[in-house]
Order: sequence, then C-alpha cells, then structure tokens
Amino acid sequence: MRKQDIENREDVSKLVHRFYEKVRADAEIGHFFNTTITDWPEHMEKLTDFWETNLFFVQKYKGNPLLVHAELDKEKGYSITDYHFGIWLRHWIATLDTYFIGPNAEKAKQRARNISVRMFITIFEQRKRDGVLNQSKD
Repeated sequence: MRKQDIENREDVSKLVHRFYEKVRADAEIGHFFNTTITDWPEHMEKLTDFWETNLFFVQKYKGNPLLVHAELDKEKGYSITDYHFGIWLRHWIATLDTYFIGPNAEKAKQRARNISVRMFITIFEQRKRDGVLNQSKD
C-alpha cells in the first residue's frame, strides 16, 4: 500500500474509521466507547467532521468535546486517566503511520497530542469542581 498525505474528507474518514476499529477492540479503553456510543455511524460522521475541521479549518464540527469527555469521566466514576489517553494517542499515531505520510499526517499527530492534554486537564478541573480531588493533604 502506497502512503500519501491526508488530503480530503475521504482520507479523514478512512483515518477515523481505521482508528476506531483499533480503539473499540482495545481491552483497556474500548469499553469507554463501546458502552457509551449507541449510534456508531452517526458518531463516525461527527468525528470525521471534528478532524476535518481541525485539519482543514472548515466549519463542519459543532460541539464541545472537552465538556463531553468531562461528563463521560463523571459517568464512568471518574475513572479516565492519563494512561487511557496514552493508549488512545498511541493508536492514533499508529493508524496515521500505517496509512498516511506528510505534513497533514504530522499535523494530525500534533493536534491529537494537544487535544489529549487539553481533555485530561478539563477532566481534572471538573473533578476539582465536583470535589472529587483532595484539595490539601496538610
């Protein structure tokens, strides 16, 4: 298979679909997705919109993924950790490396790194607001 850069929505869709095949099958993080998402075709379209917006600056995605993931963490008993984000990120990078090469593929890696950090910070801040974290050990 000849690799090329991510050039259009079709490429973004391929990336998103291949990536979520890996994520859904992962024993450590698949349950977060498989027990939460009820309409996978709709969700895949939303994720394709999200990544197309992030890579090509087209205004297709509407939503607040930071809030959604903070709420998911709460629903899952505040169990999402940086370890889980690390697994997610490794699958993302491996999927990109398998199918794509070029500036947009590298941009997708960097954006995912930034997004994963921002999401976990948002989750952490929500836990503080919810009183889940100890404020002081003194």
